[in-house]
Amino acid sequence: MKIAFDAKRYFHNQRGLGNYSRDVVRLIRTYAPDWELNLIDKTGLARSFMRVPVCDIYHGLSGELPFGIDHQGVRSIVTMHDAIFVRYPELYSPTYRWLFTQKVKYACKVADCILAISEQTKWDMIEFFHADESKIKVVYQGCSNLFRQPIINEQITAVRVKYNLPETYLLDVGAIEPRKNLHNLIRAMAIAKIDLPLVAIGGHSKYADEAAVLAQQLGVKLLLRHQIPFVDFPAIYKGAHVLCYPSIFEGFGIPILEAMCVGTPVLTSTGSCFGETGGKAALYANPLDVDEIGAQLAAIASNEQLRAQQIALGFKQADRFKDEEVAKNLIHLYQSLV
Repeated sequence: MKIAFDAKRYFHNQRGLGNYSRDVVRLIRTYAPDWELNLIDKTGLARSFMRVPVCDIYHGLSGELPFGIDHQGVRSIVTMHDAIFVRYPELYSPTYRWLFTQKVKYACKVADCILAISEQTKWDMIEFFHADESKIKVVYQGCSNLFRQPIINEQITAVRVKYNLPETYLLDVGAIEPRKNLHNLIRAMAIAKIDLPLVAIGGHSKYADEAAVLAQQLGVKLLLRHQIPFVDFPAIYKGAHVLCYPSIFEGFGIPILEAMCVGTPVLTSTGSCFGETGGKAALYANPLDVDEIGAQLAAIASNEQLRAQQIALGFKQADRFKDEEVAKNLIHLYQSLV
């Protein structure tokens, strides 16, 4: 089997799409070592007609396919992650929305198979882009195997010292932007009188600066940390008392899985894809209801029996997304096309 991957984000993106791309390639290299993989790093590939390499399958890993691929005798798969830019247009510029709408529409039309990373994303593709349901296959993603390696106390101590983290802390991970809902988390902590510090990890932004001001006004201990190397994330997760992930909408919610893998309990949002990822292992709250967020956070932060129960359920839930399972589903999908 010869597979060509659109690998722009594999090489140039250190966030969710890049991690997904690197993980897919890692899994195929591990579980189908005889297959030939071609990683294409061409920024303009999807916007102009371009001859793709000789291959059995071309896989667009991040919502786009090269123009004209349907006339090149190559079977194609496109991974669709979400339709957030359509659901919440106010969060994106008009140019971004137009460009990605055109890319996704085209890819849904010409792809032989649409790989959706969740049932939520599947139905979003059908609702917003009129994708052919018969072409859509849901293949849940996994996470980096760094989160499934043993983490010793010395590693946790090392990251605490390195990033000046407190002994006990709540954790929020992801882009620090309005959709991730950090401001409501801060308000919820103030209402529930939660005295634990909150460590928020993500890129610097205006929204992050506003969060710092809000936290100071409400008496919430907020520690913003930017540009953390990915290799340090597992120990930071492991050292956290609770992962707080009150995002308004996601395609999968990878921090939920990462936290469950290392044994950190999770509070996340109702709706969207979160129940698919967290199952019974997470606690849930309406992301727009600060009272409900605060009550759920107070419960999981203060009840050791509940924490232990959720941690155990988390390990079990995380097994649904193990390398072997994700790789098996990917390989079966590729084989079904040829």
